[in-house]
Amino acid sequence: MFAAYVWHYWIGLILLIAGIGAVIQSIVGYVVKVSSTRYPNRRQRQAQKQK
Repeated sequence: MFAAYVWHYWIGLILLIAGIGAVIQSIVGYVVKVSSTRYPNRRQRQAQKQK
């Protein structure tokens, strides 16, 4: 029974880390996407000027 507890503990830990990583990645991706439209980089500004 002890081996089953240890196995489930490690799976839970891996899933917890993956879940936290997914949430952080979603937040960072959203902020990057929103800020890129608000503050365009040089290439985007030049493309807008050429239009």
